[in-house]
Amino acid sequence: MTNQIGKNIKLFREKIGVSQEDIANYCGIKREVLSYYENEKREVSLLHLEKISEYLNVDIETFLEENPSEIQPDLALAFRADELTASDREHIVYFKRIVKNYLKMRTINTDGIQA
Repeated sequence: MTNQIGKNIKLFREKIGVSQEDIANYCGIKREVLSYYENEKREVSLLHLEKISEYLNVDIETFLEENPSEIQPDLALAFRADELTASDREHIVYFKRIVKNYLKMRTINTDGIQA
């Protein structure tokens, strides 16, 4: 199963059209480390997998899929990759995180817990 993770990272990265350098910079790792992940020479840490998942805008579980080629990352559907800079992508990821946290807070409030 671990072997599939690296292949899927590469698949989604290429679908969106981002470089290894862009993702590595976002994750705070060297480009070579991401290459090791994609080529299954190293196992991806959960922390890095979460960051890669955020950047590519796919659920972590998607990296475990054996045939993910038909799954489209949301970012690829919403924007053309060649129109976005690395900074634009980081802003989108940050905004998505804010929205996700907001939705969690709303769920907590609707379950009867006061914020």
